Amino acid sequence: MSQSFGYKSGIDEFDRVLGGHLLPGMTILIGGEPGIGKSTLILQAAEAYSKLGLQVLYVTGEESLTQLKLRSNRLQVVGENVTAINTTSLEEINSLISKERYQVIIVDSIQTISSTMLDSPPGTVGQIREVAHQLILSAKANDTALFLIGHVTKDGVVAGPKLLEHMVDTVIYFEGDHTHLYRMLRANKNRFGSVAEIGLFEMRQEGLVEVSNPSSLFLSEKYQEQRSGAVVTALCEGSRPILVEIQALVTSANYGTAQRVATGIENKRLALLLAILEKRCGYPMGTNDVFVNPAGGLKIAEPSVDLALLLSIVSSLLNKPIDPYTLVFGEVGLSGEVRGVSLADRRINEAEKMGFKKVLLPKSNISKITDSKIELVGVENLQTAIESLLN
Repeated sequence: MSQSFGYKSGIDEFDRVLGGHLLPGMTILIGGEPGIGKSTLILQAAEAYSKLGLQVLYVTGEESLTQLKLRSNRLQVVGENVTAINTTSLEEINSLISKERYQVIIVDSIQTISSTMLDSPPGTVGQIREVAHQLILSAKANDTALFLIGHVTKDGVVAGPKLLEHMVDTVIYFEGDHTHLYRMLRANKNRFGSVAEIGLFEMRQEGLVEVSNPSSLFLSEKYQEQRSGAVVTALCEGSRPILVEIQALVTSANYGTAQRVATGIENKRLALLLAILEKRCGYPMGTNDVFVNPAGGLKIAEPSVDLALLLSIVSSLLNKPIDPYTLVFGEVGLSGEVRGVSLADRRINEAEKMGFKKVLLPKSNISKITDSKIELVGVENLQTAIESLLN
């Protein structure tokens, strides 16, 4: 198999996660919650590949061809080089593959396909393992790119044997919140590219639309207004910086035990940071309810948001707003020290593009910034950061 060339679909966010392009013989497993948009995404990708002149086979085991046609009309998918079949038989798929030359094969979904060689029903461990094995062997032998759509368990991982993820070249998860419009494509495994890159899409009536400016998606409409409890921070998803507004609300606990409610941020992380705030800075968090939420419903696991999260909490507690044109990032340690973070220069550059005037960041990061048109304020500990912005 030649790997000196690849198929670029024209969907930049999709190609980014794949590693730049789709290689012949490459096998990709796509998982995600029901209704998140997996079929919409892969149908739009099929259209993009067909426009390159590639022959695409779309196997639908869940929807009828009529349903697929209705979806195609809504997405304005012409499908000139796309062959669609409705079947759940592995033998029928293999027969069609042996007769025709396809560059891309899509199976939606792998849990619906079964082989007559096994007596067990579709979706069982044995059937998923055998069907995936046969399809992958066929794809490798014919230099055909293979997409497998997979169901997920309640824990959010692909249903079926873990062996399935080891068999394919790339495992991609399509994530998002049904109450928000954004969708995130993230590689969990990729033999031909980085697993740090993400793709961002917005769900609209006409389908999934690429987000060219992610920061605008995760900043609230009023982020430029002075409000207590609101601080803008910068994440790095792969090599891409994203500005996000962290919002906090602190109120007196009127019902005994204080509440700790976090949306998009791990509750244990919030409890730890509140303990640091009370122990190192003397703020009485044990008698207050604390609610935190990143604007846009984004799920955040990166520790670089620690400083912004704590400053938004103190801002709400004191009812003092922080300058909306100030960006804050940094990891906070147990002793209250502010630790350096990676890719600080990219976060600062993104802040400049979005019109911010000041960045509060770890002091250890400033020495590595060679050129910046924005005011940089370095801090070594949490108390200094609070005094810098709230006093």
